[in-house]
Amino acid sequence: LIFALIITPGRSHAMIPVLLAIECSKTASFFGFGGVASAMIFANMGAAYGTAKSGVGIASLGTLKPELVMKNIIPVVMAGVLGIYGLIVAVI
Repeated sequence: LIFALIITPGRSHAMIPVLLAIECSKTASFFGFGGVASAMIFANMGAAYGTAKSGVGIASLGTLKPELVMKNIIPVVMAGVLGIYGLIVAVI
């Protein structure tokens, strides 16, 4: 069921709520929640992979040039942002 607001002509302040009944197939919610789950799973798997790869790079950099470790922390932050972006996509 979907609620819609209809604006009456002549009265810009009067809105009438209308209940619209839309028939959906029985598999619509299955595929909808499947899309949400896949968005969260793949985004967080990508974030974990990016964090692991950049963590290995930072660890090897720390043995060669320890003064550059804090400058190269940006890929870890960007990988975390990827997980948050996946959560936003799943919600939308």
